[in-house]
Amino acid sequence: MRHVHRPLTAILCAGGIALSLTACASLDPQTPAGTDDGAAALGSLDVVVPADPGGGWDQTGRALQKDLQAQDLAGTVTVTNVGGAGGTVGLASLASTTDPETLMVMGLVMVGAVETNQAQARLEDTTPIARLTDEALVVVVPADSPYETLEDLVADVQANGKDVAITGGSAGGADHILAAMLLQAAGTPSEEIPGTLNYIAYSGGGESLAALLGSKVDAGISGVGEYAEQVEAGTVRALAVSGAEPVDMLPGVPTITEAGYDVELTNWRGVVAPGGISDGERAALEHAVEELATSDAWQATLDEKGWADAYLGGAEFETFLDESIAEVKVTLTDLGLVQ
Repeated sequence: MRHVHRPLTAILCAGGIALSLTACASLDPQTPAGTDDGAAALGSLDVVVPADPGGGWDQTGRALQKDLQAQDLAGTVTVTNVGGAGGTVGLASLASTTDPETLMVMGLVMVGAVETNQAQARLEDTTPIARLTDEALVVVVPADSPYETLEDLVADVQANGKDVAITGGSAGGADHILAAMLLQAAGTPSEEIPGTLNYIAYSGGGESLAALLGSKVDAGISGVGEYAEQVEAGTVRALAVSGAEPVDMLPGVPTITEAGYDVELTNWRGVVAPGGISDGERAALEHAVEELATSDAWQATLDEKGWADAYLGGAEFETFLDESIAEVKVTLTDLGLVQ
């Protein structure tokens, strides 16, 4: 799967499947989004993390909380975890929110989870604000695993099917898609992937990591930032990363393409607000997030977490999200992950 950032479109493809992921909002010039004297652009902001603590969404939400407050872009920022079903429980919670000073962390994972869970609350009903980050995924195994290479793992899955358990985030999310695409790239027909792949989904990165460290699963897939510390500590071993280039945080770990599979995929994250907010309320949120995204503090956070800067705001993000939703549906169907 190829993932190449372009001005308005990110394109992912492998084995004939193309996934274009491109999303946000218009500013209301009559409503000031902030002041010139350093006052906070927002009052009390609630950041909804639609997952349990410990994963990439939670890390993103906590980083937003820290840096928005540090830059005086919001007064009080609280983080609320509403985990479950690939973020769709949090999405349903957002749908009932009336407070316009609310942001929900979301991304590629949620786009897929809405489809696999046939969720009634949909991203089309939210107010897109911005795409923020992009991150490669990493395939890891326990330190004492017999798998020395990615080829070892994929070959065993093809040979023994459901006897090999792979953990990651929610069903239909980036981790799940990557596991399926690896099998497809190795020659497994799409219609056989659901019967071959034993994918165990968790709503938070902490749970999947616990399953991996407890030897309850054979391998794990997640964002580099979620597993890098364990790789460095030697409790898990990284087999490959999913981006176009190796990752500085994991020196010596090959890309999936270098490991022999024509697969490339990265996971983007962003924020949306409740649907139906006014132009002025939307403008205030957009302004705060744009100011954050261009700040030195946020750039330092990106470096610390190993996230790529993928900021996209305004109409561009709204377009990106619309195209992502449409094309993820096609990809999930082609991989046999949804009917």
